[in-house]
Amino acid sequence: MRENKRKIIGFLSVFALLAVIAPTIVRAAEEGDATPAAYATVWALLPPVVAIALALITKEVYSSLFIGIVVGALIYSNFNFEGAVMHTFNGGVIAVLTDAYNMGIIIFLVLLGTMVALMNKAGGSAAFGRWASEHIKSRVGAQLATILLGVLIFIDDYFNCLTVGSVMRPVTDKHNVSRAKLAYLIDATAAPICIIAPISSWAAAVSGFVEGEDGLSLFVHAIPYNFYAILTIVMMIGMVVLKTEFGPMATHERNAKKGDLYTTPDRPYANTASNQLTGAKGTVLDLVIPIICLVICCVIGMIYTGGFFGGADFVTAFSGSDASVGLALGSFFGFLITIILYMVRKVLKFNECMDCLADGFKAMVPAILILTFAWTLKAMTDSLGAKEFVEAVVKSSAGSFMNFLPAVIFLIGCFLAFATGTSWGTFGILIPIVVSAFQETNYTLMIISISACMAGAVCGDHCSPISDTTIMASAGAQCNHVNHVSTQLPYAIVAAGVSFVSYIIAGFVQNAWIVLPIAIVLMIAVLFLLKSVTSSADE
Repeated sequence: MRENKRKIIGFLSVFALLAVIAPTIVRAAEEGDATPAAYATVWALLPPVVAIALALITKEVYSSLFIGIVVGALIYSNFNFEGAVMHTFNGGVIAVLTDAYNMGIIIFLVLLGTMVALMNKAGGSAAFGRWASEHIKSRVGAQLATILLGVLIFIDDYFNCLTVGSVMRPVTDKHNVSRAKLAYLIDATAAPICIIAPISSWAAAVSGFVEGEDGLSLFVHAIPYNFYAILTIVMMIGMVVLKTEFGPMATHERNAKKGDLYTTPDRPYANTASNQLTGAKGTVLDLVIPIICLVICCVIGMIYTGGFFGGADFVTAFSGSDASVGLALGSFFGFLITIILYMVRKVLKFNECMDCLADGFKAMVPAILILTFAWTLKAMTDSLGAKEFVEAVVKSSAGSFMNFLPAVIFLIGCFLAFATGTSWGTFGILIPIVVSAFQETNYTLMIISISACMAGAVCGDHCSPISDTTIMASAGAQCNHVNHVSTQLPYAIVAAGVSFVSYIIAGFVQNAWIVLPIAIVLMIAVLFLLKSVTSSADE
């Protein structure tokens, strides 16, 4: 009863807010101005704020995202009903689903889901689980193995999330690691690893936003200053080794040790094991070979789109690759190789392989639906001029308190990525501003500030329930999405707090090899403090 009251109050609060601000942004329909009255103002960030607030209050993500989209469409159309409906669908849902990049990601999702279904049906996943249970003897070992695999798959965050999830889920389940903790480990080794890996789709994206400079060289120089990414890795390993949990994650882990991997009544994919064939002939090789082939095919697909086979060198090809097309091509050929392997080994028949297409698509429907709404919500903020608003705010503060600017940029990046659900979009907004502000004045401070942009974007992306990487991590771990967000948020906030302090120090010291050790020591000290607090609370 209390939960229902809280949901009702949450909805009423949002609509009351809309009622208050509506008179300030409504324009008469007869004015016929195509530009919304709230364009490039703080109201451009209201739709994602509404969506995120509702998702956290109601624990229901689909309707929350859709209400956020509707709020954006209403503001865009100056509260004209017809205009709002048209912008919601024509300028929103239909536009994002017909976008070539988005469709490539959806194809990749479906094919990867199909490969997971194939490996399950062939018995490869079960065989790997049996093998791992013989070699990985503890919960700590299962979590460290998950982290190691996540670090090794640094090419792309989407690929990382779903591959690590499908491979390690049987292992972590065997050792009673909660699905929420698995989702955190996957998410924390996705974007934070990609953003400090020079050969990744993220390095290519960042390099593309730097005009007038060697983007890849700047990216490499910025790595030691990327405090959030580095400290997230330190924190993740430290929490596992120290066996310390706090916040909602502690509840999930306690329940998992008793056999309940989900904690909440919603148990997505709880019957996945039933999809395996009775008497399946699969071995560990039936999981390992498809995964290795998938990795190789995706790398080849990405460098192909970057012109590697047309004469470009590897680094240039990777920097200029189209991740969407490359991953779609790679997953398609990985899928074909897997079918051929299973048929040659007589593990599955051709019709059994084809049945997995529908199974893979069904498994990915929740992720695709959330992604579609998240992309649409981003389209709403774009149409309301969120980029122009943030650009104006940053430029107005660039001249004052110069040494504090990296910390300020980190906070702005966190908020913008959290509100919009996109780190790459945050790069595109902030990095060109930073380059233009520091290019002719202080090169070192420019590198620190670029790193603060990247760290803030990854932090906000890591926290946001509408982030595509967060959604992928939930799908990879087969975890309730709101559970993943609510358990991960306190961990991300701790790493963000230490990062913020580190950027204040970096703004004055401006030497990575002095500041980075200080930041790591601060993070370790915080971990021991958390262990002390949680231990005394349990007594």
